[in-house]
Amino acid sequence: MSRGNYRGNSRGRRYDEKPKLNYKKIFGTVVCLIVIVIVIVSIVKTLQKDEQSEEIANNKKYFTAYENDKWGVIDEQGNIVIEPSQKEMIIIPDNSKDIFIYPYDIDDENGTYKTKVINSKNEEILKDKGTIEAIDNYDSKQNIWYEKDVLRVSQNDKYGLINFDGEEQLACEYDEIVSLKGVTNNLLVKKDNKYGLVNEKGQTIIPTEYANILTLKEGYKNEYIIVDENGKYGMISTSGTIIFEPKYDEIKYINSKELYAVKEGETLKLIDNKGNVLIDGTYDDITNAKGENVIVKKNNKYGLVTKDGTEKIALEYDDLKYCFSIYYIAKKDGKYGIINLENETIVNFEYININYIEEAGIVQADISDTESAILDNNLAQKFTGIISEINVDKGYIRAYVDNEYKYYNFKLEEKKSYDILTSNTLFLSKKDGKYGFIDKSDNLVVDYIYDDATEQNEYGFAAVNKNGVWGSINKSGSISMEPSVNLDDNIYTFFIGNWHLSDNGLYYVK
Repeated sequence: MSRGNYRGNSRGRRYDEKPKLNYKKIFGTVVCLIVIVIVIVSIVKTLQKDEQSEEIANNKKYFTAYENDKWGVIDEQGNIVIEPSQKEMIIIPDNSKDIFIYPYDIDDENGTYKTKVINSKNEEILKDKGTIEAIDNYDSKQNIWYEKDVLRVSQNDKYGLINFDGEEQLACEYDEIVSLKGVTNNLLVKKDNKYGLVNEKGQTIIPTEYANILTLKEGYKNEYIIVDENGKYGMISTSGTIIFEPKYDEIKYINSKELYAVKEGETLKLIDNKGNVLIDGTYDDITNAKGENVIVKKNNKYGLVTKDGTEKIALEYDDLKYCFSIYYIAKKDGKYGIINLENETIVNFEYININYIEEAGIVQADISDTESAILDNNLAQKFTGIISEINVDKGYIRAYVDNEYKYYNFKLEEKKSYDILTSNTLFLSKKDGKYGFIDKSDNLVVDYIYDDATEQNEYGFAAVNKNGVWGSINKSGSISMEPSVNLDDNIYTFFIGNWHLSDNGLYYVK
Protein backbone atom coordinates (compact mmCIF):
# COMPACT_ATOMS: atom_id res chain seq x y z
CA MET A 1 0.00 0.00 0.00
CA SER A 2 1.32 3.41 -0.91
CA ARG A 3 2.01 5.72 2.00
CA GLY A 4 2.39 8.85 -0.14
CA ASN A 5 -1.24 9.59 -1.15
CA TYR A 6 -4.13 7.64 0.40
CA ARG A 7 -7.06 9.35 -1.38
CA GLY A 8 -8.82 6.85 -3.62
CA ASN A 9 -6.16 4.20 -3.04
CA SER A 10 -7.22 2.72 0.28
CA ARG A 11 -9.54 -0.23 0.12
CA GLY A 12 -10.99 0.10 3.65
CA ARG A 13 -11.08 3.80 4.41
CA ARG A 14 -11.47 7.11 2.61
CA TYR A 15 -9.79 10.22 3.96
CA ASP A 16 -11.58 13.45 3.19
CA GLU A 17 -8.88 15.46 4.87
CA LYS A 18 -5.21 15.48 3.97
CA PRO A 19 -3.35 13.02 6.14
CA LYS A 20 -0.89 14.43 8.65
CA LEU A 21 2.74 13.69 7.87
CA ASN A 22 4.60 11.42 10.26
CA TYR A 23 7.95 13.28 10.26
CA LYS A 24 9.69 10.64 12.34
CA LYS A 25 8.81 7.95 9.81
CA ILE A 26 9.75 10.21 6.89
CA PHE A 27 13.06 11.08 8.52
CA GLY A 28 13.72 7.42 9.21
CA THR A 29 12.88 6.50 5.61
CA VAL A 30 15.16 9.23 4.26
CA VAL A 31 17.97 8.09 6.52
CA CYS A 32 17.48 4.52 5.33
CA LEU A 33 17.55 5.64 1.70
CA ILE A 34 20.73 7.64 2.33
CA VAL A 35 22.32 4.65 4.00
CA ILE A 36 21.29 2.41 1.07
CA VAL A 37 22.71 4.92 -1.42
CA ILE A 38 25.94 5.16 0.57
CA VAL A 39 26.20 1.37 0.66
CA ILE A 40 25.52 1.12 -3.09
CA VAL A 41 28.08 3.83 -3.85
CA SER A 42 30.60 2.09 -1.60
CA ILE A 43 29.98 -1.22 -3.35
CA VAL A 44 30.34 0.43 -6.78
CA LYS A 45 33.54 2.17 -5.69
CA THR A 46 34.87 -1.08 -4.26
CA LEU A 47 34.05 -2.89 -7.50
CA GLN A 48 35.68 -0.08 -9.49
CA LYS A 49 38.75 -0.26 -7.26
CA ASP A 50 38.83 -4.01 -7.68
CA GLU A 51 38.53 -3.59 -11.46
CA GLN A 52 41.23 -0.91 -11.41
CA SER A 53 43.47 -3.08 -9.22
CA GLU A 54 42.88 -6.03 -11.53
CA GLU A 55 43.60 -3.82 -14.55
CA ILE A 56 46.79 -2.53 -12.92
CA ALA A 57 47.78 -6.09 -12.04
CA ASN A 58 47.00 -7.21 -15.59
CA ASN A 59 49.12 -4.35 -16.96
CA LYS A 60 52.16 -5.27 -14.91
CA LYS A 61 55.40 -5.96 -16.73
CA TYR A 62 58.21 -8.14 -15.47
CA PHE A 63 61.93 -8.05 -16.17
CA THR A 64 64.94 -10.18 -15.31
CA ALA A 65 67.24 -8.45 -12.82
CA TYR A 66 70.83 -9.14 -11.81
CA GLU A 67 72.47 -7.94 -8.60
CA ASN A 68 75.44 -9.22 -6.59
CA ASP A 69 75.90 -12.21 -8.92
CA LYS A 70 72.32 -13.35 -8.34
CA TRP A 71 69.21 -13.31 -10.49
CA GLY A 72 65.73 -12.02 -9.64
CA VAL A 73 62.72 -10.22 -11.12
CA ILE A 74 61.58 -6.58 -11.03
CA ASP A 75 58.38 -4.92 -12.25
CA GLU A 76 57.87 -1.91 -14.53
CA GLN A 77 58.35 0.51 -11.63
CA GLY A 78 61.64 -1.03 -10.53
CA ASN A 79 60.11 -2.81 -7.52
CA ILE A 80 61.66 -6.15 -6.65
CA VAL A 81 59.20 -8.96 -7.36
CA ILE A 82 61.58 -11.88 -6.80
CA GLU A 83 64.65 -11.10 -4.72
CA PRO A 84 67.90 -11.63 -6.64
CA SER A 85 68.82 -14.95 -5.04
CA GLN A 86 69.13 -17.49 -7.86
CA LYS A 87 72.43 -18.71 -9.25
CA GLU A 88 71.11 -19.03 -12.79
CA MET A 89 69.35 -16.50 -14.99
CA ILE A 90 65.57 -16.33 -14.58
CA ILE A 91 63.78 -16.50 -17.93
CA ILE A 92 60.58 -14.49 -18.48
CA PRO A 93 58.88 -15.85 -21.63
CA ASP A 94 56.32 -13.03 -21.81
CA ASN A 95 56.92 -9.96 -19.67
CA SER A 96 53.18 -9.27 -19.41
CA LYS A 97 52.57 -12.69 -17.82
CA ASP A 98 53.22 -13.75 -14.24
CA ILE A 99 55.39 -16.73 -15.11
CA PHE A 100 59.14 -17.13 -14.56
CA ILE A 101 61.45 -20.06 -15.30
CA TYR A 102 64.81 -20.80 -13.77
CA PRO A 103 67.15 -23.79 -14.17
CA TYR A 104 68.84 -25.68 -11.34
CA ASP A 105 70.86 -28.84 -10.75
CA ILE A 106 72.91 -28.00 -13.83
CA ASP A 107 75.39 -30.66 -14.89
CA ASP A 108 77.63 -29.04 -17.50
CA GLU A 109 79.56 -32.23 -18.06
CA ASN A 110 76.51 -34.23 -19.08
CA GLY A 111 74.51 -31.27 -20.39
CA THR A 112 71.56 -31.91 -18.08
CA TYR A 113 69.50 -29.63 -15.84
CA LYS A 114 66.10 -29.22 -14.25
CA THR A 115 63.77 -26.23 -14.30
CA LYS A 116 61.27 -24.74 -11.91
CA VAL A 117 58.42 -22.38 -12.82
CA ILE A 118 57.27 -19.77 -10.31
CA ASN A 119 54.91 -16.79 -10.22
CA SER A 120 55.31 -13.34 -8.68
CA LYS A 121 54.40 -14.72 -5.25
CA ASN A 122 57.38 -17.06 -5.55
CA GLU A 123 54.97 -20.00 -5.67
CA GLU A 124 55.91 -22.98 -7.79
CA ILE A 125 53.45 -23.55 -10.63
CA LEU A 126 53.11 -26.03 -13.51
CA LYS A 127 54.42 -28.82 -11.30
CA ASP A 128 54.88 -32.39 -12.52
CA LYS A 129 54.92 -31.33 -16.16
CA GLY A 130 58.53 -32.31 -16.75
CA THR A 131 61.37 -29.98 -17.65
CA ILE A 132 59.82 -26.73 -18.87
CA GLU A 133 61.64 -24.25 -21.10
CA ALA A 134 60.89 -21.02 -22.94
CA ILE A 135 61.39 -21.25 -26.71
CA ASP A 136 63.85 -18.62 -27.90
CA ASN A 137 63.83 -16.93 -31.29
CA TYR A 138 65.76 -14.18 -33.05
CA ASP A 139 66.02 -12.46 -36.42
CA SER A 140 68.83 -11.16 -38.62
CA LYS A 141 68.77 -7.81 -36.82
CA GLN A 142 69.55 -9.65 -33.58
CA ASN A 143 66.14 -8.93 -32.08
CA ILE A 144 65.70 -11.66 -29.47
CA TRP A 145 62.41 -12.89 -28.06
CA TYR A 146 60.64 -15.92 -26.58
CA GLU A 147 57.60 -17.47 -28.21
CA LYS A 148 54.49 -16.29 -26.37
CA ASP A 149 51.91 -18.46 -24.61
CA VAL A 150 53.74 -21.66 -25.42
CA LEU A 151 56.43 -23.58 -23.54
CA ARG A 152 58.51 -26.59 -24.48
CA VAL A 153 58.23 -29.48 -22.07
CA SER A 154 60.29 -32.66 -22.01
CA GLN A 155 59.60 -36.03 -20.46
CA ASN A 156 61.65 -39.18 -20.97
CA ASP A 157 63.83 -37.42 -23.56
CA LYS A 158 60.80 -36.51 -25.69
CA TYR A 159 59.42 -33.02 -26.26
CA GLY A 160 55.94 -31.55 -26.35
CA LEU A 161 54.20 -28.20 -25.86
CA ILE A 162 52.06 -26.70 -23.11
CA ASN A 163 50.53 -23.24 -22.81
CA PHE A 164 51.08 -20.89 -19.88
CA ASP A 165 48.16 -22.48 -18.04
CA GLY A 166 49.82 -25.90 -18.27
CA GLU A 167 47.37 -27.25 -20.85
CA GLU A 168 48.89 -29.71 -23.30
CA GLN A 169 49.16 -28.37 -26.84
CA LEU A 170 51.34 -31.16 -28.21
CA ALA A 171 52.09 -34.52 -26.61
CA CYS A 172 55.67 -35.34 -25.58
CA GLU A 173 56.47 -37.52 -28.56
CA TYR A 174 58.96 -35.45 -30.57
CA ASP A 175 62.74 -35.67 -30.68
CA GLU A 176 63.14 -31.92 -31.02
CA ILE A 177 61.07 -28.72 -30.96
CA VAL A 178 62.66 -25.38 -31.86
CA SER A 179 61.49 -22.08 -33.30
CA LEU A 180 61.67 -21.35 -37.00
CA LYS A 181 64.16 -18.49 -36.79
CA GLY A 182 62.86 -15.04 -37.60
CA VAL A 183 59.19 -16.11 -37.73
CA THR A 184 56.83 -15.88 -34.76
CA ASN A 185 54.55 -18.75 -33.74
CA ASN A 186 56.16 -21.23 -36.11
CA LEU A 187 57.78 -24.23 -34.46
CA LEU A 188 59.86 -26.93 -36.09
CA VAL A 189 59.12 -30.40 -34.77
CA LYS A 190 61.29 -33.43 -35.44
CA LYS A 191 60.19 -37.04 -35.26
CA ASP A 192 61.84 -40.15 -36.73
CA ASN A 193 64.44 -37.87 -38.31
CA LYS A 194 61.77 -35.93 -40.23
CA TYR A 195 60.70 -32.33 -39.74
CA GLY A 196 57.29 -30.70 -39.71
CA LEU A 197 55.90 -27.33 -38.67
CA VAL A 198 53.29 -26.50 -36.04
CA ASN A 199 51.92 -23.28 -34.59
CA GLU A 200 51.85 -22.23 -30.94
CA LYS A 201 48.61 -24.19 -30.44
CA GLY A 202 50.29 -27.38 -31.63
CA GLN A 203 48.25 -27.36 -34.85
CA THR A 204 49.99 -28.80 -37.89
CA ILE A 205 51.12 -26.34 -40.55
CA ILE A 206 53.33 -28.78 -42.46
CA PRO A 207 53.29 -32.54 -41.77
CA THR A 208 56.38 -34.20 -40.31
CA GLU A 209 57.63 -35.59 -43.61
CA TYR A 210 60.66 -33.55 -44.67
CA ALA A 211 64.42 -33.49 -44.17
CA ASN A 212 64.20 -29.77 -43.39
CA ILE A 213 61.87 -26.77 -43.56
CA LEU A 214 63.13 -23.25 -44.29
CA THR A 215 61.64 -19.79 -44.58
CA LEU A 216 61.35 -18.16 -47.98
CA LYS A 217 61.95 -14.78 -46.35
CA GLU A 218 62.43 -13.71 -42.75
CA GLY A 219 59.05 -13.14 -41.14
CA TYR A 220 57.16 -14.49 -44.19
CA LYS A 221 54.48 -17.06 -43.34
CA ASN A 222 52.48 -17.75 -46.51
CA GLU A 223 54.74 -20.37 -48.06
CA TYR A 224 57.75 -22.38 -46.93
CA ILE A 225 60.66 -24.20 -48.50
CA ILE A 226 60.60 -27.95 -48.01
CA VAL A 227 63.75 -30.05 -48.39
CA ASP A 228 63.64 -33.75 -49.25
CA GLU A 229 66.12 -36.49 -48.31
CA ASN A 230 68.18 -35.72 -51.44
CA GLY A 231 68.64 -32.08 -50.44
CA LYS A 232 66.29 -30.84 -53.15
CA TYR A 233 64.10 -27.80 -52.54
CA GLY A 234 60.38 -27.44 -53.10
CA MET A 235 57.67 -25.11 -51.83
CA ILE A 236 54.52 -25.69 -49.81
CA SER A 237 51.69 -23.38 -48.73
CA THR A 238 50.27 -23.15 -45.20
CA SER A 239 47.22 -25.07 -46.42
CA GLY A 240 49.51 -28.01 -47.26
CA THR A 241 49.37 -27.52 -51.05
CA ILE A 242 52.62 -28.42 -52.79
CA ILE A 243 53.46 -25.46 -55.03
CA PHE A 244 56.78 -26.85 -56.30
CA GLU A 245 57.81 -30.46 -55.87
CA PRO A 246 61.31 -30.76 -54.35
CA LYS A 247 63.57 -30.69 -57.42
CA TYR A 248 65.54 -27.45 -57.14
CA ASP A 249 68.93 -26.82 -55.58
CA GLU A 250 67.80 -23.39 -54.37
CA ILE A 251 64.59 -21.37 -54.22
CA LYS A 252 64.84 -17.64 -53.71
CA TYR A 253 62.00 -15.34 -52.74
CA ILE A 254 62.15 -12.12 -54.80
CA ASN A 255 59.26 -10.22 -53.16
CA SER A 256 56.65 -11.62 -55.51
CA LYS A 257 53.93 -14.23 -55.21
CA GLU A 258 54.02 -14.84 -58.97
CA LEU A 259 57.75 -15.06 -59.69
CA TYR A 260 60.61 -16.96 -58.05
CA ALA A 261 64.31 -17.40 -58.69
CA VAL A 262 65.45 -21.02 -58.62
CA LYS A 263 68.63 -22.95 -59.26
CA GLU A 264 68.98 -26.31 -60.94
CA GLY A 265 72.62 -27.24 -60.60
CA GLU A 266 74.49 -23.99 -61.25
CA THR A 267 71.83 -22.60 -63.59
CA LEU A 268 69.72 -19.73 -62.26
CA LYS A 269 66.19 -19.47 -63.63
CA LEU A 270 63.17 -17.25 -63.28
CA ILE A 271 59.96 -19.24 -62.96
CA ASP A 272 56.33 -18.37 -62.35
CA ASN A 273 54.17 -19.90 -59.63
CA LYS A 274 53.17 -22.70 -62.01
CA GLY A 275 56.79 -23.71 -62.48
CA ASN A 276 57.04 -22.37 -66.03
CA VAL A 277 60.56 -21.18 -66.91
CA LEU A 278 60.65 -17.54 -68.04
CA ILE A 279 64.37 -16.76 -67.98
CA ASP A 280 66.86 -19.60 -68.18
CA GLY A 281 70.53 -19.25 -67.22
CA THR A 282 71.10 -15.71 -68.47
CA TYR A 283 72.03 -14.01 -65.20
CA ASP A 284 74.22 -14.56 -62.14
CA ASP A 285 71.53 -13.37 -59.75
CA ILE A 286 67.88 -12.31 -59.68
CA THR A 287 67.09 -10.14 -56.67
CA ASN A 288 63.65 -8.56 -56.99
CA ALA A 289 60.46 -8.61 -59.02
CA LYS A 290 57.80 -5.92 -59.13
CA GLY A 291 55.02 -6.53 -61.59
CA GLU A 292 56.62 -7.25 -64.96
CA ASN A 293 60.00 -5.84 -63.96
CA VAL A 294 62.84 -7.93 -62.57
CA ILE A 295 66.18 -6.79 -61.14
CA VAL A 296 69.03 -8.95 -62.45
CA LYS A 297 72.80 -9.12 -61.97
CA LYS A 298 75.58 -10.23 -64.29
CA ASN A 299 79.34 -9.71 -63.96
CA ASN A 300 78.75 -7.67 -60.79
CA LYS A 301 76.50 -5.17 -62.57
CA TYR A 302 72.76 -4.69 -62.04
CA GLY A 303 69.98 -3.78 -64.43
CA LEU A 304 66.28 -4.27 -65.06
CA VAL A 305 64.52 -6.63 -67.44
CA THR A 306 60.95 -7.64 -68.02
CA LYS A 307 59.95 -11.14 -66.97
CA ASP A 308 60.38 -12.38 -70.56
CA GLY A 309 64.00 -11.20 -70.53
CA THR A 310 63.64 -7.93 -72.47
CA GLU A 311 66.19 -5.42 -71.22
CA LYS A 312 64.64 -2.30 -69.72
CA ILE A 313 67.59 -0.71 -67.90
CA ALA A 314 71.09 -1.68 -68.97
CA LEU A 315 73.23 -3.65 -66.52
CA GLU A 316 75.39 -0.69 -65.58
CA TYR A 317 74.85 -0.17 -61.86
CA ASP A 318 76.87 -1.42 -58.88
CA ASP A 319 73.64 -1.94 -56.96
CA LEU A 320 69.93 -1.71 -57.75
CA LYS A 321 66.92 -2.17 -55.51
CA TYR A 322 63.25 -1.39 -55.78
CA CYS A 323 62.11 1.81 -54.06
CA PHE A 324 58.40 2.44 -54.76
CA SER A 325 56.06 3.17 -57.65
CA ILE A 326 58.28 3.57 -60.76
CA TYR A 327 61.44 4.37 -58.80
CA TYR A 328 64.59 2.35 -58.13
CA ILE A 329 67.53 3.04 -55.80
CA ALA A 330 70.74 2.72 -57.82
CA LYS A 331 74.47 2.93 -57.10
CA LYS A 332 77.25 4.03 -59.38
CA ASP A 333 80.74 5.43 -58.81
CA GLY A 334 80.37 4.64 -55.12
CA LYS A 335 77.28 6.84 -54.59
CA TYR A 336 73.54 6.18 -54.44
CA GLY A 337 70.73 7.99 -56.25
CA ILE A 338 67.22 7.24 -57.49
CA ILE A 339 66.20 6.53 -61.08
CA ASN A 340 62.87 5.83 -62.76
CA LEU A 341 61.84 3.14 -65.20
CA GLU A 342 63.14 5.26 -68.06
CA ASN A 343 66.58 5.24 -66.39
CA GLU A 344 66.29 8.99 -65.74
CA THR A 345 68.06 10.30 -62.63
CA ILE A 346 65.44 11.64 -60.20
CA VAL A 347 67.63 11.97 -57.10
CA ASN A 348 71.26 12.78 -57.75
CA PHE A 349 73.99 10.22 -57.04
CA GLU A 350 75.43 11.89 -53.94
CA TYR A 351 74.51 9.65 -50.99
CA ILE A 352 76.44 6.88 -49.26
CA ASN A 353 73.23 4.84 -48.89
CA ILE A 354 69.50 5.15 -49.56
CA ASN A 355 66.65 3.17 -48.05
CA TYR A 356 62.92 3.31 -48.56
CA ILE A 357 60.98 2.97 -45.28
CA GLU A 358 57.87 1.32 -46.65
CA GLU A 359 55.81 1.51 -43.44
CA ALA A 360 56.39 5.26 -43.28
CA GLY A 361 56.32 5.98 -47.01
CA ILE A 362 59.56 7.98 -46.80
CA VAL A 363 63.09 7.77 -48.16
CA GLN A 364 66.14 8.01 -45.90
CA ALA A 365 69.21 9.12 -47.85
CA ASP A 366 72.44 9.02 -45.84
CA ILE A 367 74.73 11.98 -46.41
CA SER A 368 77.38 10.65 -44.03
CA ASP A 369 77.73 8.01 -41.33
CA THR A 370 75.64 10.22 -39.01
CA GLU A 371 73.62 12.69 -41.10
CA SER A 372 70.66 11.78 -43.31
CA ALA A 373 68.21 13.54 -45.58
CA ILE A 374 64.52 12.60 -45.40
CA LEU A 375 62.57 12.69 -48.67
CA ASP A 376 58.82 12.49 -49.08
CA ASN A 377 56.94 10.30 -51.56
CA ASN A 378 57.45 12.97 -54.21
CA LEU A 379 61.19 12.55 -53.59
CA ALA A 380 61.44 16.12 -52.33
CA GLN A 381 63.92 16.67 -49.50
CA LYS A 382 62.12 17.81 -46.34
CA PHE A 383 64.92 18.04 -43.77
CA THR A 384 68.39 16.77 -42.87
CA GLY A 385 69.71 15.70 -39.51
CA ILE A 386 70.76 12.78 -37.35
CA ILE A 387 67.91 10.26 -37.37
CA SER A 388 67.64 8.80 -33.89
CA GLU A 389 64.36 6.93 -34.31
CA ILE A 390 61.80 5.98 -36.95
CA ASN A 391 58.86 4.55 -35.02
CA VAL A 392 56.55 2.78 -37.47
CA ASP A 393 54.14 1.70 -34.70
CA LYS A 394 53.45 5.23 -33.49
CA GLY A 395 54.11 6.96 -36.78
CA TYR A 396 56.86 9.42 -36.04
CA ILE A 397 60.49 10.32 -36.74
CA ARG A 398 62.82 11.72 -34.10
CA ALA A 399 65.81 13.59 -35.50
CA TYR A 400 68.55 15.86 -34.24
CA VAL A 401 68.13 18.94 -36.42
CA ASP A 402 69.71 22.39 -35.93
CA ASN A 403 71.26 21.34 -32.60
CA GLU A 404 68.02 20.09 -31.06
CA TYR A 405 65.76 17.04 -31.18
CA LYS A 406 62.68 17.46 -33.35
CA TYR A 407 59.69 15.28 -34.09
CA TYR A 408 57.94 14.72 -37.40
CA ASN A 409 54.90 12.69 -38.36
CA PHE A 410 54.96 10.54 -41.50
CA LYS A 411 53.56 13.45 -43.48
CA LEU A 412 56.91 15.01 -42.51
CA GLU A 413 55.21 17.81 -40.62
CA GLU A 414 57.19 19.05 -37.62
CA LYS A 415 55.34 18.41 -34.37
CA LYS A 416 55.83 19.20 -30.71
CA SER A 417 56.99 16.26 -28.65
CA TYR A 418 53.72 16.24 -26.69
CA ASP A 419 51.77 15.91 -29.96
CA ILE A 420 53.71 12.74 -30.70
CA LEU A 421 54.39 11.22 -27.27
CA THR A 422 50.80 11.49 -26.12
CA SER A 423 51.13 9.15 -23.11
CA ASN A 424 54.15 10.99 -21.65
CA THR A 425 53.90 13.36 -18.69
CA LEU A 426 57.29 15.05 -19.26
CA PHE A 427 59.06 16.18 -22.40
CA LEU A 428 62.72 16.79 -23.08
CA SER A 429 63.69 20.42 -23.54
CA LYS A 430 67.02 22.14 -24.21
CA LYS A 431 68.20 25.61 -23.21
CA ASP A 432 71.68 27.14 -23.25
CA GLY A 433 73.20 23.73 -24.01
CA LYS A 434 71.56 22.02 -21.02
CA TYR A 435 68.60 19.65 -20.81
CA GLY A 436 65.51 19.82 -18.64
CA PHE A 437 61.89 18.70 -18.84
CA ILE A 438 58.62 20.52 -19.43
CA ASP A 439 54.97 19.45 -19.19
CA LYS A 440 52.30 19.59 -21.88
CA SER A 441 51.66 23.26 -21.11
CA ASP A 442 55.33 24.17 -21.58
CA ASN A 443 55.77 24.64 -17.84
CA LEU A 444 59.26 23.84 -16.61
CA VAL A 445 59.21 20.77 -14.34
CA VAL A 446 62.88 19.76 -14.25
CA ASP A 447 65.43 22.56 -14.45
CA TYR A 448 68.04 22.78 -17.23
CA ILE A 449 70.85 21.12 -15.32
CA TYR A 450 71.71 18.01 -17.33
CA ASP A 451 74.40 17.53 -19.96
CA ASP A 452 72.31 14.93 -21.78
CA ALA A 453 68.96 13.19 -21.33
CA THR A 454 66.45 10.91 -23.03
CA GLU A 455 62.71 11.21 -23.47
CA GLN A 456 60.50 9.48 -20.95
CA ASN A 457 60.18 5.78 -21.75
CA GLU A 458 57.00 3.73 -21.78
CA TYR A 459 57.32 3.04 -18.05
CA GLY A 460 57.58 6.72 -17.12
CA PHE A 461 61.34 7.02 -16.58
CA ALA A 462 63.81 9.27 -18.36
CA ALA A 463 67.59 8.89 -18.28
CA VAL A 464 69.60 11.98 -17.30
CA ASN A 465 73.34 12.58 -17.58
CA LYS A 466 75.55 14.83 -15.52
CA ASN A 467 79.36 14.90 -15.69
CA GLY A 468 79.44 11.80 -17.91
CA VAL A 469 77.37 9.49 -15.72
CA TRP A 470 73.72 8.53 -15.91
CA GLY A 471 70.77 8.33 -13.56
CA SER A 472 66.99 8.55 -13.91
CA ILE A 473 63.91 10.60 -13.05
CA ASN A 474 60.32 9.38 -12.75
CA LYS A 475 57.16 10.63 -14.45
CA SER A 476 56.72 13.47 -11.96
CA GLY A 477 60.29 14.64 -12.47
CA SER A 478 61.60 13.39 -9.13
CA ILE A 479 64.99 11.69 -8.96
CA SER A 480 64.77 7.91 -9.07
CA MET A 481 68.52 7.49 -9.22
CA GLU A 482 71.17 10.18 -8.96
CA PRO A 483 73.53 10.20 -11.97
CA SER A 484 76.23 7.71 -11.02
CA VAL A 485 76.49 5.03 -13.73
CA ASN A 486 78.85 5.06 -16.69
CA LEU A 487 77.04 3.65 -19.73
CA ASP A 488 79.66 4.34 -22.39
CA ASP A 489 79.82 0.64 -23.31
CA ASN A 490 76.05 0.10 -23.31
CA ILE A 491 73.94 -0.29 -26.41
CA TYR A 492 70.93 1.21 -24.61
CA THR A 493 70.42 4.03 -22.14
CA PHE A 494 67.20 2.82 -20.55
CA PHE A 495 66.15 2.94 -16.89
CA ILE A 496 63.40 1.43 -14.79
CA GLY A 497 63.68 3.16 -11.44
CA ASN A 498 67.24 2.67 -10.25
CA TRP A 499 67.81 -0.30 -12.58
CA HIS A 500 69.25 0.08 -16.08
CA LEU A 501 69.51 -2.23 -19.06
CA SER A 502 72.68 -4.30 -19.20
CA ASP A 503 75.25 -3.75 -21.93
CA ASN A 504 73.63 -6.53 -24.01
CA GLY A 505 70.11 -5.28 -23.37
CA LEU A 506 68.83 -8.63 -22.04
CA TYR A 507 68.31 -7.87 -18.34
CA TYR A 508 68.49 -5.07 -15.77
CA VAL A 509 71.31 -4.27 -13.34
CA LYS A 510 72.08 -1.66 -10.71
